Amino acid sequence: MAAMYSTRQLLAVSVVALSFYLSHGRVNPSFKIKAVNLGGWLVTEGWIKPSLFDGITNKDFLDGTGLQFKSVTVGKYLCAEAGGGNIIVANRTSASGWETFSLWRINETNFNFRVFNKQFAGLDTNGNGIDIVAVSSTPGRSETFEIVRNSNDTSRLRIKASNGFFLQAKTEELLTADYAGDSKWGDDDPSVFVMTIAGRLQGEFQVTNGYGPKLAPKVMRDHWRTFIVEDDFKFISQNGINAVRIPVGWWIASDPTPPQPYVGGSLKALDNAFLWAQNYGLQVVIDLHAAPGSQNGWEHSSSRDGSQEWGQTDENIRQTVDVIDFLTARYAKSPSLYAVELMNEPRAPGASLDSMTKYYKAGYDAVRKHSSTAYVVMSNRLSSDDPRELFPLASGLTGSVIDVHYYNLFSDEFNSMSAQQNIDFINTNRSSQLNHVTTSNGPLTFVGEWVAEWTVQGATKEDYQRFAEAQLEVFGRATFGWAYWTLKNVNNHWSLEWMIKNGYIKI
Repeated sequence: MAAMYSTRQLLAVSVVALSFYLSHGRVNPSFKIKAVNLGGWLVTEGWIKPSLFDGITNKDFLDGTGLQFKSVTVGKYLCAEAGGGNIIVANRTSASGWETFSLWRINETNFNFRVFNKQFAGLDTNGNGIDIVAVSSTPGRSETFEIVRNSNDTSRLRIKASNGFFLQAKTEELLTADYAGDSKWGDDDPSVFVMTIAGRLQGEFQVTNGYGPKLAPKVMRDHWRTFIVEDDFKFISQNGINAVRIPVGWWIASDPTPPQPYVGGSLKALDNAFLWAQNYGLQVVIDLHAAPGSQNGWEHSSSRDGSQEWGQTDENIRQTVDVIDFLTARYAKSPSLYAVELMNEPRAPGASLDSMTKYYKAGYDAVRKHSSTAYVVMSNRLSSDDPRELFPLASGLTGSVIDVHYYNLFSDEFNSMSAQQNIDFINTNRSSQLNHVTTSNGPLTFVGEWVAEWTVQGATKEDYQRFAEAQLEVFGRATFGWAYWTLKNVNNHWSLEWMIKNGYIKI
């Protein structure tokens, strides 16, 4: 903190901060936060700002992109037999999990292919050296391939192995790296495959590894410097919002030299956010949005390839606690630190309840080591059947908060709902769900993410206004408060800034 705030800066805000705390802090238990998330800023989500990826060469092929390859001669898809641990064959008439190869990007043309069971495709170095198998748990030279695309039809490609030869489907059961020479890209060439992209990720790992160590530092620092600025905090404070929830990634604790491919600079941006929050009387919830190994396998937790590997070892949990310790120690003396969220959206069953309980208790203790007043927020596990499963832990911890996220999206049940049915769902179902986790002697409740967006086609501005009002009313009953997702987004209704400026929502 000493390096962050001068004595003059602290004195300048002390009177404002003290009066704010007395009227809004623990002294006034009726205070609730009305917050906005600063999503897509310090943890990348490509759908929030797609242009961030525009300068990446060969941006179709980022880490975690799922590729399926169909041989033009055999007419069938490549497949990791049994999902991995065996040979690669070319005998599947349709493509699913075993037929999907997730990219690990080395540079713009060289890649590893990770299969369903997490092994890597490569040359059979224990056999004849040319058969393609998926047996290695870690990639090396034998598991490195160059992708060569047809400039006239980029869905057609050839794959060159580390021995200098191209892969070819000799038969349905035999894929080898022994095809030499150029190609005319015809359907008679066994080294030509038709590619289908089955899925892609656009998170922090993808953008930093995509640009590479030479370009990523400037790209990311320019983004952090311009995407959220001090004027945004002024706008927030003038429009009924009293707090910000700021997603951060685990690598911020290693700033300025985080492990590759991440780059330094996000900590400086977070420092700025705290100063701006003080300037405009806003409270801050630090949200660990991306934990080491990824707690949900999604791009917004910086999964490299869709894998969910957080919490599988005690060391991984300790590393995560260390991030919480670092962040709380750094900002504990800031008048704007209101809460620390230990993790965003862990997903069951990969994130087990045992691992979460162990981590949440240790994370709570790490916060309390530096602050007796900051609230400690614990996100419910997604895909869990019991929204009260954290109560045995959280109810015994002073200043604990349970975070629930409510979207009328991401489930088939909403696809056919009308505007009024969505509003009724908020007033009835969401109200009941929030009541279920709100108890007089349990943790406080926080609707940490919600949005006035839905799948309704042809909705009017008035429909959106009514939908937003219903959520403000219901989620306003949460005993800790709520946070809209998010401040800025190219998708208008996901942007609270756009919603306010265009009269769709009034706080």
